[in-house]
Amino acid sequence: MKTLIVYFSQTGFTQKYAEWLAEALGGTTLTMKEASKKDDSFFNDFDAIIFGSWLSMEKIAKADWFTSRIDKWKCKKLAIFGVGASPAEYSGIQGLLDKTLTEEQRKYAKAFYCVGGLSYEKMSLGSKMLMKAFAAMLKGKKNKTEADEAMIKHVASSCDYTDKKYIEPIVAYING
Repeated sequence: MKTLIVYFSQTGFTQKYAEWLAEALGGTTLTMKEASKKDDSFFNDFDAIIFGSWLSMEKIAKADWFTSRIDKWKCKKLAIFGVGASPAEYSGIQGLLDKTLTEEQRKYAKAFYCVGGLSYEKMSLGSKMLMKAFAAMLKGKKNKTEADEAMIKHVASSCDYTDKKYIEPIVAYING
């Protein structure tokens, strides 16, 4: 199966997952910037198209690049994945995935989550400010849940939680 993985990476975690997926699936990677320059006919040769990006403001950044095109690709195997510092079991992840695709789009595409990390050194100033504000909000929250405590730990400093195990469901879906 000829597979294309298009990704948008700010700090490198999404790129790492895209490269792991390309390796596991024998696919090709393109940055979103490169893919955006391609004519629609470029995508015709691929049997599967995967889009990955980082999480921002409880959504997958630049997901609209993918979701605005997938109606044309219904005959292909389609997947989208988001990469974030939140633990995989964080209660907000499933809701984020559910709202990534419309009900109609979920008939022919699937959304996934991969635990990435944080690289404050590579983040834009705006992203750093958002993360620091989020961390402060969590720390100030009364009656913190176990998930809140885990999130506070995850966003406290730069970290890398990437693991190839997180691509396994994507690989199984594409190959299935």
